[in-house]
Amino acid sequence: MPQNRSVGIVAGLVAAVAFATSGPVVKPLLVAGWSPGSAILVRLSVAALLLAGPAAWAVRGRWHVVRDEWRSILGFGVLGVATASTMYYLAVDRLPVAVALLIEYTGPLLLVAWRWARDRQAPTRATLVGAALATGGLVFVLDLTGSLELDPVGLVFALVSAIGNAGYFAFTGRPSALPPISLAGAGMAVGALTVAVVAAVGILPLAAPDVRVDLLGSQVHWVVPLLVVATVPTAFAYGVSALSVRLLGERLASFLALSEVLVAVLLAWALVGEAPLPVQAVGMVLVVAGIALVRRGTAQPLPEVVDQPRAMADSRI
Repeated sequence: MPQNRSVGIVAGLVAAVAFATSGPVVKPLLVAGWSPGSAILVRLSVAALLLAGPAAWAVRGRWHVVRDEWRSILGFGVLGVATASTMYYLAVDRLPVAVALLIEYTGPLLLVAWRWARDRQAPTRATLVGAALATGGLVFVLDLTGSLELDPVGLVFALVSAIGNAGYFAFTGRPSALPPISLAGAGMAVGALTVAVVAAVGILPLAAPDVRVDLLGSQVHWVVPLLVVATVPTAFAYGVSALSVRLLGERLASFLALSEVLVAVLLAWALVGEAPLPVQAVGMVLVVAGIALVRRGTAQPLPEVVDQPRAMADSRI
């Protein structure tokens, strides 16, 4: 339905704005001595608590839906939450925020390639051209044609975060009787638990000194940036984004999410006075055009939300 598509697009853009605050807000904390592992563990744990109530309320009386969708919840939590978030923070610790974001958002290209290899059916020409335009536009937005020195380990972390990003859209885009907010809440809990286990066995170092960090020109306690990233780009953004992906489908929603990088550039302009260069303005136009082409290339019936009574009946067969 056109109305559902419009709601999905608005929700996707709102989520992109929220997601865009994560890197810029947490970067000062990492510079002050916090390890990426500690930051992501606190972020996901607090977000899981914030989402627990709404997630449980959405499935009240239908707990069998959670049981039936355990594979999606597990995949979403491990790949879409734990892997994507942790690897992104590890990348941000070594790379500029915008560069880490650009690489993470090659996830949509991985999705297109995966579908192509699995289904043996090439994407439409519009999808391929749109993908090329959007990706090329982001290169201009981030001015990667300049003389940037990039940490190779950070690049590896960012590439792994792209795999997690692709997994996020793949699992949230599947038609399901599980409400989007419940998928986000359950997946957030799985993600937090996954990071905790990895940290407990010593793979992910933890360091959380009692420091004050520079945020928006002011010195604030470390609790402030962590509460911000746990609330805005995590609990709120994941919940709204899951709704958007459910309404739009994984491919269109994943390319719409590329606007997160544009928002990050604009935030840098508004908050720290970094005005976009002319080449970045050209890149923004290319990204918008690319997203429009991808939308055209994915003009297909919206994924139907599973009929709840029927799903309940089928689960008892």
